[in-house]
Amino acid sequence: MSKRALITGLTGQDGAYLAQLLLAKGYEVHGLVRRSASADVIDARLRWLGIAGDIQVHDGNLTDLSSLIRIIRDVKPDEVYNLGAQSFVKSSWQQPLLTGSVTALGGHNMLEAVRLEAPEARIYQASSSEMYGLIQEDVQSEKTPFYPRSPYAVAKLYAHWMTVNYRESFGLHASSGILFNHESPLRGIEFVTRKITDGAARIKLGLEDKLTLGNLDATRDWGHARDFVRAMWLMLQQEEADDYVIATGRTTSVRDFCKMTFSLLDLRMEDHVVVDPRYLRPAEVDVLLGDATKARTKLGWQPECSLEQLVSEMVDADIERIKLQQKH
Repeated sequence: MSKRALITGLTGQDGAYLAQLLLAKGYEVHGLVRRSASADVIDARLRWLGIAGDIQVHDGNLTDLSSLIRIIRDVKPDEVYNLGAQSFVKSSWQQPLLTGSVTALGGHNMLEAVRLEAPEARIYQASSSEMYGLIQEDVQSEKTPFYPRSPYAVAKLYAHWMTVNYRESFGLHASSGILFNHESPLRGIEFVTRKITDGAARIKLGLEDKLTLGNLDATRDWGHARDFVRAMWLMLQQEEADDYVIATGRTTSVRDFCKMTFSLLDLRMEDHVVVDPRYLRPAEVDVLLGDATKARTKLGWQPECSLEQLVSEMVDADIERIKLQQKH
């Protein structure tokens, strides 16, 4: 019998790559998808990877515990990956209560549904490096104190500690991955890396002349989402549940990410990038740099894609996408 997995956030970047990985491993993959007026485009990432028809989709919502109980009762999953969230940091200041409902309480709802309906299932909670916020140590590990700096990060921290609590209180095999920034051609256009690669591609193709950004000096530890979803799967294969930092151990500024992107297209970022204060956060997270020693040692995980390879893949994909759009 093949293993059954349930993924929330199926149609996001991580959900799509995770579904692809699990299908390749012979899993029966189920996904929770909330009802949306944009249903015709919601599976675009799954179609990009060529797996849209291979997944059984269930209508539900993280904010609706009854729908989660119903789906888990029907699917009887061996593994549950809770990737669903309102995950755009900027929007969390504009919609803080929604972010709390989906990202914090949604994670709690899933833990409760698993406890009630599938206590033997293994569950993965997507935690975030944003929880470190105003960093208390230069390099962040599982032992670094948290200091969240946005409603999103606070909500993620609630779901993170609830995962620990359910593991310790009810014996659930519940693990959290404290994932540092991970990107790909499937990253949402609202995130700075995709904004940069898409913007540079448009400038190269003569469709735009300027790219407007916020804080160019913020630095992040950027990896490829394909590498990071492999770490999620590895966590649920361990005998005991635990929490793991997943990161590359290399930090790069937004400015340098820009330079890398524009130079691939034989452009100079200085000629095209404009800083607009509207894109600055109310409380900035200046530096994030992860120490994934525990994941390397216990899980045998390490990233396979370099930042240079990642940027090149994203730029190529955006050039291809824009050219396709122009044809239609």
